[in-house]
Amino acid sequence: MASLLSLDWGMILGGFGLFMFGIKFMGNGLKAAAGDKLKDFINKYTSNRISGMMIGILITIIMQSSSATSAITIGFVRAGLMSLEQAAGIILGATIGTTVTSFLISIHIDKYAMFIVFLGALLICFFKKQKTIYMGEVILGFGLIFFGMSAMGDALAALKELPEFESIALTMAQNPFLALLAGILLTAAVQSSAATIGVIQKLYDAGAVTFMASLPFMFGANIGTTMTGILASIGGSTAGKRTAALHSILNIIGTIIGMILLVPYANFIQMIAGNMNPMMQIAIANIIFKTVTTLLFLPFTNQIVAIARKIVPGDEPATSEINIDEMDEEISNLLPSAALFASQQATLKMLDLVRQNTVETMAYLNNTGTSEDLETVNRNEAMINRFDMKITDYLIRLSQKPNLSQKDTIDVRVGLDAVKNLERIGDLSMNLSEFYEMLIESGQKLNPKASAEINEMYEQFLDMYDLSAEVLVTADEDMYAKLQTMEKNLDDMELRFRGHHFRRMAARELSSAVEESIFCDILGTIERMGDHVCNVARASVTKLASDLSDDEVIA
Repeated sequence: MASLLSLDWGMILGGFGLFMFGIKFMGNGLKAAAGDKLKDFINKYTSNRISGMMIGILITIIMQSSSATSAITIGFVRAGLMSLEQAAGIILGATIGTTVTSFLISIHIDKYAMFIVFLGALLICFFKKQKTIYMGEVILGFGLIFFGMSAMGDALAALKELPEFESIALTMAQNPFLALLAGILLTAAVQSSAATIGVIQKLYDAGAVTFMASLPFMFGANIGTTMTGILASIGGSTAGKRTAALHSILNIIGTIIGMILLVPYANFIQMIAGNMNPMMQIAIANIIFKTVTTLLFLPFTNQIVAIARKIVPGDEPATSEINIDEMDEEISNLLPSAALFASQQATLKMLDLVRQNTVETMAYLNNTGTSEDLETVNRNEAMINRFDMKITDYLIRLSQKPNLSQKDTIDVRVGLDAVKNLERIGDLSMNLSEFYEMLIESGQKLNPKASAEINEMYEQFLDMYDLSAEVLVTADEDMYAKLQTMEKNLDDMELRFRGHHFRRMAARELSSAVEESIFCDILGTIERMGDHVCNVARASVTKLASDLSDDEVIA
């Protein structure tokens, strides 16, 4: 007599393992091949709920996981790079995108799984071009998904012969809430609704469960998939917790609707898809259910967001304020290009802060040193150091991730170069404020001509700084050439103004011994700041950051 021990557990567990590995391997290949474009899509096309939904569909198809999509979205909201309203559109799209796997399983691609695996292995083993290898990873992962599911399905077919499972299947058919619970628990455990629905497709195809029991199992997967988002939000910001709550609310409401309409919905699917193969029936039920509920929710996203805010009270950062403490490592695990985008946005925020601090030192000099100016400079310097520490640590951890693409590796180096040079500019600005403090404490003022020369160098530096920021974003080589010319002009200014200073000293036009001592140091400091400004832009233009030697970067 058949028993649980008589099942081929090696094929069941091994097949399921290959299925899960195939999803991950395929996703890694797609992320490496398309991650940077995907990052740009996230940046540009989440301005409204419809475009956000389309991005959610695309990310989930590429990631092969709505759970991963929700985790990335939570990370973006936590970092202040995306509003809760934008996140709602992406999460809604993820619900639709996750149906692709069940559809592919239903069209029996598994017949060709080993040929697909062979093709992927050929590309990985016999080609050297990185893009070709990434494509091989995608193809190999794709084949393993369906080979694993086929192997598991053949072994699961024996379940229908077991009296114990027959009793469980009958109970689930009579009590849909038991099937719902089973779907929730399995999906929460494996953190993949696609895997859970694939299992129920195989069980239904083998005749081990009824269609009426399969649907609640599928609905349960819709709730279980929120577990990844909930785990990603633990210990994070209010905004991250709200995003996880939003995901849970959407899926729970959709599941409640499905359970209320279970019988008529099952009859409807049987009517339109009853002649199709069993796995296709589940796939059609999954696609229609998730598409219809998503489109129903779309007009009410603002109201659902409001509910999430009530469930998780508290303040959340505006999207214009980058929260560097919430740059989520989960993003770097799931989509390195998206993690780079988060770090780049934080770097741009640091860029603004360093410029602001330089202007404050200029004001400190020209206002003859108010306590408010000095307090602002000190506060900004502390913030600059925190940006440097957080972004550098984040980028170093990102650089240690496996399967980082060559472009992402170069972008990490560009980011590290930019941050280190910006931090050094901040330090030099502090040095300037210390020089001015020495002058102010002496009770004497700069010679008017000397003051005008320092301000002229400041203006040149700030023009260079603004141009460098544009180069960092656009990598425009013509702008960089203009920046180099401006840097040479700054060097010439320093030499010329030093000469003027020595002539004033010889003519005894200076009344301050402190000015005699520090004027050339001030000029030299501003000139060094100009060097670092060029360094900020240089790696972005060349895109050869990985080949730059350490001595080429002023640290």
